[in-house]
Amino acid sequence: MKLAVSTLGMPGEGLDRAIEIAAGHGCQGLELRLHPDTGVHAGLSAAERASVRERVEGAGLEIAALAGYVGVCEPGPDEPVVEALIADLRLAADLGAPGVRVFPRGGDPSVGARRLKAVSGTADDLGRRVLVETHDEMATGAAVAALLAEAGCPGTTGALWDLLHPWRHGEQPAESLAVLGPYLAYVQIKDAVSAQDTTPVPMWTGSVPLDEAGELLRAAGYDGWVSLEWERTWYPQVAPVEEVLPGAAEWVRRFAP
Repeated sequence: MKLAVSTLGMPGEGLDRAIEIAAGHGCQGLELRLHPDTGVHAGLSAAERASVRERVEGAGLEIAALAGYVGVCEPGPDEPVVEALIADLRLAADLGAPGVRVFPRGGDPSVGARRLKAVSGTADDLGRRVLVETHDEMATGAAVAALLAEAGCPGTTGALWDLLHPWRHGEQPAESLAVLGPYLAYVQIKDAVSAQDTTPVPMWTGSVPLDEAGELLRAAGYDGWVSLEWERTWYPQVAPVEEVLPGAAEWVRRFAP
């Protein structure tokens, strides 16, 4: 396993500070949230893209993933969704990120499958993957696995298992991993007060079954990226991410295969 940290946990901090935090707390990578506030988004020029990549790699880090906000199942015409996703995939290629996170944002897997197929040729040409997160209307592993199975393009798609969301919707870690296993490409870790109160708390101080999920991943031989998604952007009252990263690093050490 390799540890990354999401810039979602660093509101108001620039890329250089995010690099400093990641490099100084045992991370091998950064998960870059795509948003104007972070300075990383599909509107960057070629020179700006080169600068981002050089700064990250110059610190000895990798870009683990781009955390995009495209909703692959959202209602409406396909063209704007496909265009936005292709733009994010091209950004990933320029930055050296292996994949782009997307949300379902809709409950119809046929819609998302159609769009994932539409970008598969470009993704394959670029050598990138679309990572569908267990989130919103498809919060469970079963829902995301069904979407990816219908899309039928395993070379350019994968599942992103956010440990919080399937569990808080009643799917236990063993159930999640059983269905996500063939597609699993990325894991986000976090702890929260409870299934009803998703306020972030430091690792092992909340209710998310972190040890159970970790044991399952170790037994499965998972050796991909694990990212701490500390949602301080949405919960500004919580502690700085620097105070939580040691727990995430300990989780990776404990459960690395």
